[in-house]
Amino acid sequence: MDIQKKSVIAFCYAVVLLSISCSPKFTEEDKGDYTLVKNEGGKTLGYSPNSGVKLLNVDRYAFKDLSKDGKLDAYEDWRLPAEKRAQDLAGKMSLEQIAGLMLYSGHQSIPAGGNRFFGPATYGGKPFAESGAAPSDLSDAQLKFLEEDNLRHVLITRVESPAIAAKWNNNAQVLVEKIGLGIPINSSSDPRHGSDSYAEFNAGAGGEISMWPGTLGIAASFDPALMYQFGEIGSKEYRALGIATSLSPQIDLGTEPRWNRFDGTMGEDPDLATDMARAYVDGFQSSDNGVGWGYQSVNAMVKHWPGGGPEEGGRDGHFGYGAYAVYPGNNLKDHLQPFTEGAFKLQGPTKMASAVMPYYTISYGQDTKNGDKVGNGFNKYLITDLLRGEYGFDGVVCTDWGITRDVSAVDLFEGKSWGVETMTVAERHYKVIEAGVDQFGGNNDMGPILEAYKIGVAEHGEEYMRQRFETSAVRLLMNIFRVGLFENPYLDIEETEKIVGNAAFMKAGFDAQLRSIIMLKNHENTLPLKAKQKVYVPQRYIAASRNWFGRETPEKLEHPFNMEVVTKYFEVVEEPLEADFALVGITSPNTGVGYNREDLAKGGNGYVPISLQYGPYTATDARETSLAGGSPLEDFTNRSYKGKSVTAINTTDMKMVNETKSKMGNKPVIVVVNISNPMVFSEIEKSSSAILVHMGVQDQALMEIITGEAEPSALLPFQMPLNMKTVEEQFEDMPRDMSPYEDSNGNVYDFAFGMNWQGVIKDERVDRYK
Repeated sequence: MDIQKKSVIAFCYAVVLLSISCSPKFTEEDKGDYTLVKNEGGKTLGYSPNSGVKLLNVDRYAFKDLSKDGKLDAYEDWRLPAEKRAQDLAGKMSLEQIAGLMLYSGHQSIPAGGNRFFGPATYGGKPFAESGAAPSDLSDAQLKFLEEDNLRHVLITRVESPAIAAKWNNNAQVLVEKIGLGIPINSSSDPRHGSDSYAEFNAGAGGEISMWPGTLGIAASFDPALMYQFGEIGSKEYRALGIATSLSPQIDLGTEPRWNRFDGTMGEDPDLATDMARAYVDGFQSSDNGVGWGYQSVNAMVKHWPGGGPEEGGRDGHFGYGAYAVYPGNNLKDHLQPFTEGAFKLQGPTKMASAVMPYYTISYGQDTKNGDKVGNGFNKYLITDLLRGEYGFDGVVCTDWGITRDVSAVDLFEGKSWGVETMTVAERHYKVIEAGVDQFGGNNDMGPILEAYKIGVAEHGEEYMRQRFETSAVRLLMNIFRVGLFENPYLDIEETEKIVGNAAFMKAGFDAQLRSIIMLKNHENTLPLKAKQKVYVPQRYIAASRNWFGRETPEKLEHPFNMEVVTKYFEVVEEPLEADFALVGITSPNTGVGYNREDLAKGGNGYVPISLQYGPYTATDARETSLAGGSPLEDFTNRSYKGKSVTAINTTDMKMVNETKSKMGNKPVIVVVNISNPMVFSEIEKSSSAILVHMGVQDQALMEIITGEAEPSALLPFQMPLNMKTVEEQFEDMPRDMSPYEDSNGNVYDFAFGMNWQGVIKDERVDRYK
């Protein structure tokens, strides 16, 4: 080959090499709402051509120019560690942008409907139904807090469908990508995987979202691996809905059996709750089969520090009458354990829960440094010294919702500013910031945060306050960077519809429901029953009631089960005499919240017992003097209810069980109890041939157990009390300190008790935890 030809070949080869070495290492794909960019061996990006954001080609890779300045800033460089990117961005943010980042929105439904408590929702000044807006459009309030208040954390509640949730997410992300530094929205959710008892499970069919028992039900499996599986599946569904933070798990110890948030806990045992908490957070935060932070990760905001369980008398901290958590057993350590040994010591590579929410309560007598009797979110000792100092937590701390608002009475659902009721709204914000908290739950307005900044400048100077705000900004931004939202906050709606509630996830949830049902009694092997027997199902009376938001429900009479489901297993008859057995569905006793204005009007202090039995109860064994008190909303300190009486509003449940037994004679009576709290079983146990308890499952799961298609395997994650005397004498902060109920078969309904077809379960789970 002559020299000329060799030169031509060499030149051509060089051109090819040059073109390859200069060609981009990324591809772009139009996805309709956004453009998807795939970097070869790097991060996948998503951006909207309508937002003004353009791609930067650096080292042949694509980067989003979120700041729109034509150069690659450190926070835009996906090759850098999340912390370095967060520090760079925090330093670039204005005071107003940081203040907006420190907000967490009030409850947002899609579409926004508005209600009596959260106020009206409008689209272009009109209610949604009159506006002509699409369900995925942003409401007027949403546009305001995103554009004017720089808010970037949104709490999502009800959604019309997964597809509409995904479309809303894309609309909202386009909007904020246009603004300022292009900080994406970090949407969150309270737990949303609960079971619809009336829904039917069909193998191979999907649903709106997979249905699981509540965390107390999963805890009844005594299997942390099941909780981890829930976390893995739940996080994938959350991310497909645009949700990157979970306002869960609730890892308060259920040491006070009367607390009305008991059913959201993982039980009363610190070791079981610790293992379950660790598994939940590991499952939610780890992405792609446990490899660490990524596109399937969901930040877990564990709650409620330092444990919301020991409410005096069981009264809840959403109201002033429940403002105090008490520690008669001097046992704060057990309540810290699910945090410090569970959520903060993960087995997976994310290492630690990324966020913490303190509870509303004043942890009475626990501030051993300053003696400050204020709600946990205002308490510098509990947040800075204990949580951050002693236990090394440097993630986000977000207040519970509405703690900086005003409140006018202990029984009104208003603000929850316990211990700081007389401060101004701005002063409360400042106290929260000084306590070491980063974010304000349920606040859409950045104004009070800017006012708090001014208070801090007057006290400490500008440099101090700017640094304090940047510290919180870095923590908040870290949780957005690590889950990949800065790279791609957009959703493929078709993928969302494939992922959320798919058949495999639905089956996993249903199987978990089966594993959460506890059999307490099975007299003479009543269960399982042969299918197609004749069953009598009495209708249940439901008394009129009013919820926290003042919404009233009229009285009604209805079957306690989906009768279409029941008829697929048994022949339903109307008369007890025709039946082979009776199936009775009830709920645990409900005696209210522990406060009654009628008592106050009659000259009392307003405080009344919370009872765990159906029949009339007089609190002869209650404390003479309450352990805590002193609210500025009251002119007394003793909140004792000793000698006062209550009766459950569902006392007819007890009557129905006992009357059904009388009607059925010697034929079996199967009682199914949907448990919200531990209960005194002496009123109904002897009338029951078999007892199943659950914490929220589909009726179909119950039928599978009753017919023997599945075998009960769950165990009690708490005690069932012998009587109300032992409830009054137990300490609110101590686990497993009641005398448990012994039934007519000689079985004791203690922690870790449960039965299968062979009898009382005695296996390695019982050995490990009991």
